Amino acid sequence: MRITIIGAGAMGGLAGAWMSREGHDVTLVDRWVEHVAAMNAHGLFIDGIRGEQRIPVRAITPDQLSGPLDAVLIATKSQHAEDAARLAAPLLGDDGFVVSFQNGFNEPAIARVLEEAGVGGGERVMGCIPNYGGALVDPGHLEFVHEGPIQLGEMDGRTTPRLAELAAMLEALTPVQLSANIWGQIWAKEVYSAQVVFSALADARIGDTLGQERYARVAGAVVREALGIADANGIAVEAFDFFDPANYRVETAADTARLLANIDHAIWLLKKDQKPGGHRFRKQGSGIWWDIVYRNRPSEVRASNGKLIDYGRAAGADVRLNDRLCTMIYEIEEGRRELGFHNFDELEAYAQAIGRALP
Repeated sequence: MRITIIGAGAMGGLAGAWMSREGHDVTLVDRWVEHVAAMNAHGLFIDGIRGEQRIPVRAITPDQLSGPLDAVLIATKSQHAEDAARLAAPLLGDDGFVVSFQNGFNEPAIARVLEEAGVGGGERVMGCIPNYGGALVDPGHLEFVHEGPIQLGEMDGRTTPRLAELAAMLEALTPVQLSANIWGQIWAKEVYSAQVVFSALADARIGDTLGQERYARVAGAVVREALGIADANGIAVEAFDFFDPANYRVETAADTARLLANIDHAIWLLKKDQKPGGHRFRKQGSGIWWDIVYRNRPSEVRASNGKLIDYGRAAGADVRLNDRLCTMIYEIEEGRRELGFHNFDELEAYAQAIGRALP
């Protein structure tokens, strides 16, 4: 099986590098010309939790892509998923398929793009959640920030030969967990990510945001509301390494205490592979924080958490806290709001005013 990865940033680049090192046929596609040139000239330089290494890869720009394509992993930011699908659709081979290797509710949109192109639809789409972490630092340079598994599954829950083959290839990077409810896994990541969005309201390390009890309580309230959106849509939200939805169904002060302990444990999981005195990590916050502060570009909040709010409104769920949070992020991206801890204070006051604060 030949692998084409559209988007050679942290998620796609790390997967492509390790699969390439194992001898798999992998092509990385990225629109950043300098990044592609650096990868071809010198390989991918990767530092972080697994030490420094340079891995030879094959990289091209989108205009150089040709078919027929077998497995296409879309590893762009969510807002670029449909454009990537349009690039791949006319080049798919007879048995080709597309994997949403990213955050967000992108699978239905990708299926629509394939239908519009006349090459099938949902049967050609596979769902995935990569739960490791990294950052694209400079052209040809990635930072591996934390370990984590990949959840992978057919949208209809079947176990297919292509699923097994792709999973075996991705195991070159990290353990792959096959899911019979990948849509529930995708929803879980988006529900969980509400607290990740919250942490990006200030230019600060995660230990100074979610690691503080006062702010963790507000983040927990945001996720609890997001879980209610999933419930209103009839979604069976799945647990994964960093997240158990049961912990966010808070009704009592004792429940809140257990949730705060769980958030502390999640922070520990994210940082446990970063050894003191070792590599100095450039990425100290979420991918959303990285986009806003380091890359100086819009994050994928509109395309991921924004869709969560849309799902909530359509189902008649309460979305007020998540909507206010996302609006604050949009204002930061548009230069109409400053990053800072005052944003946490403002959202805390709003949660209390609308009766959404945790007990």
